[in-house]
Amino acid sequence: MVLREKMFPCQSREAVVTVWDYHNGIVDGYLQHPRLAGKEKIQSLSQMILLLNSLIDLEDCPNPSLPLIPNSHEENEKAEVFRIQILFREHYTWQGRLIWQRKNLEVVFHSVIELIQLFDEMLGE
Repeated sequence: MVLREKMFPCQSREAVVTVWDYHNGIVDGYLQHPRLAGKEKIQSLSQMILLLNSLIDLEDCPNPSLPLIPNSHEENEKAEVFRIQILFREHYTWQGRLIWQRKNLEVVFHSVIELIQLFDEMLGE
């Protein structure tokens, strides 16, 4: 008997993405996550997604043992800070929230491609 994989809650796993500059999918920024010792440089949205996916794999989702990253104030007000909360995932079908801190805007996403599109729309303005 083969059991079909289910979508498991990830206990609101959260990453913080800080973007200094963005142009046509090219990012100058970094990602913070409870599994990382420091800030991980990111240069594209696809790199961000692959890094985040590998970090979630390490969490053995839905294990809720890691603390969330506390709110931090950026030293440069020109930086855009986003919080990505992944609530559920099955492969690259993620559901969660994208929170744009400076604008106090929260948007729900239903897939990785939708998350990428949201970043592109928000940063491309």
